[in-house]
Amino acid sequence: MRKVLIVSDSHGSTEVLEEIASRHSKEVDLMIHCGDSELSEKDPAIVNYRAVKGNCDFYGNFPDQEVHDINGRKILVTHGHLYSVKSTLVNLYYKAEEEEADIVCFGHSHALSAEMVGDVLFINPGSIKLPRGRIEKTYVLLDLDRNKVVLRIFDYESGELPELTKEFSLHKKG
Repeated sequence: MRKVLIVSDSHGSTEVLEEIASRHSKEVDLMIHCGDSELSEKDPAIVNYRAVKGNCDFYGNFPDQEVHDINGRKILVTHGHLYSVKSTLVNLYYKAEEEEADIVCFGHSHALSAEMVGDVLFINPGSIKLPRGRIEKTYVLLDLDRNKVVLRIFDYESGELPELTKEFSLHKKG
């Protein structure tokens, strides 16, 4: 079992990023930031995260997207603004297919969501600074097994929200 921490849309909040890393860095294999950190890639608050560039990232030299291979699964990370994720997941789904990704992590809308589209799991961890659609400042811990994913949601201020835990089955590609 591998663990991945997913955050997004921290919009300059270095204290929050540092605190989340402090809470979880010893238990996870990878920490992902889905963009709009508004930090330089050299900022101590973001150096332990694998971060991508969001539409508000004017200071850092982050890539538009990254693909990580964890436990035999490909995770595509992007902010989402280049794929119009506020109106549709279709564009990002095609990118996921092109990259042969099993999981897509994205932000931009600040809205917590997790859903299967075809055989691809799409995860938006919400925002740890300016949430939309709910009051909690959310982030995600992903327990990744070969054939299943357990998605655990955390509120920055009050901890795990067990009523929002979801499990998804992943199918073998090819």
